Amino acid sequence: MIYFIIYLFIEIFVSVNIASKIGALATFFEVVISAMAGIFLLKNTHFRVFESMRALAEGEITMEEFQRLNLFSVIGAFLLIIPGFFSDILGVLFQFSSFGTLFARKILHLKSRKNKKETFNGEYEEIIDVEIIEEKKL
Repeated sequence: MIYFIIYLFIEIFVSVNIASKIGALATFFEVVISAMAGIFLLKNTHFRVFESMRALAEGEITMEEFQRLNLFSVIGAFLLIIPGFFSDILGVLFQFSSFGTLFARKILHLKSRKNKKETFNGEYEEIIDVEIIEEKKL
């Protein structure tokens, strides 16, 4: 709830300041154009997902990167549809995967998960997952 109130305050503050500088007509066109851009990005999300799937299949990105790339681009498209200058700025920034990753780490406090096991003295060690397949000779 507190994040929503902070977002709402920033959105109104930024929108009023920018709208007073550029005028009502330019603000109207900015809202309409950004909404059209957001709808266009949502309609063409499948192209970005297919490209990410190709990169995932070829081992260029991990599954975590695949999820982040697609999730933040969809969130960015929705933010472009919402009227307001601050949401439009965030929407454009979320189209770039590096900003989405930075946002997840700093704001949402998400960290990349690694397989780790806690030892008896409270330290962590990496777990290596191995599958052993025995072959029987006839």
